Amino acid sequence: MKPLISAIVVNGTTISETDIAAEAQNHPAPKGKPGLAWRRAARALAVRLLMLEAAQAKGLHASPRELAPGQVETDEEALIRAVMENAVTPEPVSSDALRAAYDRNPAAYRAPSLYQAAHILFAAKPGDRPARAVARDRAEATLEILRATPKKFAEIAGRESECASRDMGGELGQLLGCDVVPEFAAAMQIATPDQIHDQVVETRFGMHVLRLDARAKGDILPFDAARPRLQEAAEKAAWARAAQEFVTDLLGNAEISGMDLSNAA
Repeated sequence: MKPLISAIVVNGTTISETDIAAEAQNHPAPKGKPGLAWRRAARALAVRLLMLEAAQAKGLHASPRELAPGQVETDEEALIRAVMENAVTPEPVSSDALRAAYDRNPAAYRAPSLYQAAHILFAAKPGDRPARAVARDRAEATLEILRATPKKFAEIAGRESECASRDMGGELGQLLGCDVVPEFAAAMQIATPDQIHDQVVETRFGMHVLRLDARAKGDILPFDAARPRLQEAAEKAAWARAAQEFVTDLLGNAEISGMDLSNAA
């Protein structure tokens, strides 16, 4: 691929077109705007270089941490984390700010909804594409039958479902969204109560025909109950603002030639 931009020089260190091209793969851009991916990649590499310079200047050291099972930071990632921890100081979040955020939209802070649901499962493992195709065909055919004869749900569940709930006609009882996998929870959120959902629901377990018998929307939480969620969201936002200011200062104080990296959004 022909480079869309030339090399850039950051505080005397050259970041080559080849490095930018490799990094650009990690920065999707809208169709027809490939240059945006290149600009984002160049900016990311420049910021990375400047953070490593800052770590060296401050004499920082950091041991790599495990991010997830089998996933450990590289030495450079550990240093960059140390720089951020050392340099980024978010503004404290005030109680007044939390109260104002709550008052803007109290309905956003609700207790979990409660669902009464039933399903018919056509099981198929996530990586088994042929089995999942067969399961979908079976689920679609069953859904078509149930559109015409919805009262046969329990009978068909008892005969066809590959879930232990078949012994109860497919009934799952009362559920919170956290009791099931996210895809199934999302379907329960949009399904029409007292009806069979009009779409097959695909999850890691296979294909489901869903019947939502009832949904009770959670009550709006009072401010004190919602406060932990508000606090967490506000602290994350404050940290993001402080981090962005730090990065902007890094770029603004660096000697950069070859491209204007002040804004590569």
